[in-house]
Amino acid sequence: MSTSVETKTLFQDARQFLSELEKNNSKEWFQANKARYDTELKRPAERLLADVAEFLEAISGTPPKPKLFRPHRDVRFSKDKTPYHTHLHLLWSLPDGRSWMLGIATGYATAGAGIMGFEKPHLEAYRAAVATGGEDLQKILTDGAWRVEEPELKRVPAPYPSDHPSATLLRRKGLVAWRDDLEAGLSNDPEAALKDVFSELKPVQDWLARVVS
Repeated sequence: MSTSVETKTLFQDARQFLSELEKNNSKEWFQANKARYDTELKRPAERLLADVAEFLEAISGTPPKPKLFRPHRDVRFSKDKTPYHTHLHLLWSLPDGRSWMLGIATGYATAGAGIMGFEKPHLEAYRAAVATGGEDLQKILTDGAWRVEEPELKRVPAPYPSDHPSATLLRRKGLVAWRDDLEAGLSNDPEAALKDVFSELKPVQDWLARVVS
């Protein structure tokens, strides 16, 4: 099924709006363009969230919780006092911690799937699974040619040896695989592009499902 008319131009409209926001990041400008934000970004993003959520429920067996991140920044503890984010971020999350993400900004268009940070019981289960079968996960990541962030830990955690074959995976506290080359797909058909990339990421989510189940 192709994308709805409402979401068809979401990527282009978001890029244009965010480009202007980068140059005019003030409450005055945003309030003057609030109706445009609602029409061109917020409502199409909410529609996209709902449409993709149905697809993710079908492939995961569980209805995800969709979320559109607010544009307002929390500046209370930040030296940067600009009031608005210059990106559009969408999230579909499951109760077990697995999520799917979409991020659009003037400098990137990326989608990912996985777990941002394991809760303690899941972290221990992840490390145990990697210690005995990390080559399976590594093959999934390598075959998909996904972008994966650098591990959070500098050293392999105890009780695993520093020269463990899956040392890099053991040094992780979360695992998300990303696809970054999405400009063309999102420009043409955002819903179809996300369904394609999330389908490709299903082996990652299936592997993680065994860890957090």
